[in-house]
Amino acid sequence: APGKMQACGRVRGWGRRIKAITSARHSYFGRDWRHYHGNHNITTIDYNEPGSFDYRVYAVDQDTDTPVSLWHNVPLNGSSDSVFNMIVEIGKFSRAKMEISTTEPLNPIKQDTKNGQLRDYHGPIFWNYGALPQTWEDPAVKGPQEVLGCYGDNDPIDVIEIGSQEVSSGSIIQVKVLGALAMIDDGELDWKIIAIALSDPLAKDMNSVEDVDCHMPHTINGIREWFRWYKTPDGKPLNSFGYEEKALDSDFAVDVIRDTHQAWRELVSTKRGAEAQTADLWIGEEP
Repeated sequence: APGKMQACGRVRGWGRRIKAITSARHSYFGRDWRHYHGNHNITTIDYNEPGSFDYRVYAVDQDTDTPVSLWHNVPLNGSSDSVFNMIVEIGKFSRAKMEISTTEPLNPIKQDTKNGQLRDYHGPIFWNYGALPQTWEDPAVKGPQEVLGCYGDNDPIDVIEIGSQEVSSGSIIQVKVLGALAMIDDGELDWKIIAIALSDPLAKDMNSVEDVDCHMPHTINGIREWFRWYKTPDGKPLNSFGYEEKALDSDFAVDVIRDTHQAWRELVSTKRGAEAQTADLWIGEEP
């Protein structure tokens, strides 16, 4: 898979190292993580068995052979102004609800749990789903009236990659931003960035939501309705969307990404990291 190292026998050697890191109460690399910002030579490695409570996907800096944070060390920016690095959490047609752990040391990908059970979607997701590193939807920032004044959901910003390739969880790929939906989930603002993998054959022809409607008709409607309904089998209400449910253009989406990147910078600079709302987030802090 793009940007992903297969586990093979190497996991045995890494297991002791990762266990030592994650069992420590302090950061493995303290404040030195800032030195990794320009490093694009990062891959991922599996740890433990998929489908288990202990399964994790960790990021590794191949130049130094050092574990790093998926959230904080993978650079946000890609090869141009509208291209960004995406961390794929859930591959197309998958059901396991995988996500970056914002609270565990090194922020690995793990399967979400609910009521003591590993969490699966009730049906497959039809796109590659993940997050943009070095972003954060600040739960203390109130959104505009167009999103009913909702606050951020305290997570990295989500990305829906609509290309033709099925990409495995833990892959790091470059995507071109095409637009955004302002989802409101349980009273929180949960942006969904719509993008396409730069390697996809259609990427050269796609620059906007209008292009999506032209080349991949009904895709945006499908995304909107999937995310509107996907929690209802659990007895939860329908999700809604701000900005009159419109898919916002790529320039707007890039501005949202830049805003969430600035929020992340403030978080990791400890301007926000010490607050009660963010106390559980792992940002590489020293003891």
